[in-house]
Amino acid sequence: MSDKKPISELELLMIANNIIQEHDDYIEGMRATSVVEKDEVLIFKGEYFLDDNGIPTPNTTAVFNMFKYLAHHLSKEFTVR
Repeated sequence: MSDKKPISELELLMIANNIIQEHDDYIEGMRATSVVEKDEVLIFKGEYFLDDNGIPTPNTTAVFNMFKYLAHHLSKEFTVR
């Protein structure tokens, strides 16, 4: 039996976006817009700051790393209900 807290996607996104905004690596406009759970890992998605040609910008790496950070920390505590 899991000790993870069941939580709605909306509640989880609110927590995730609060963490993002308080993080030292926050970039204006960075936010998670959706979350799914696959094999007990939370996967966050959102804007990736692509340029006009759809090419990743330096901010893309920052967003990817932030979503990875959220997955690593929040997957231990929550499960999507």
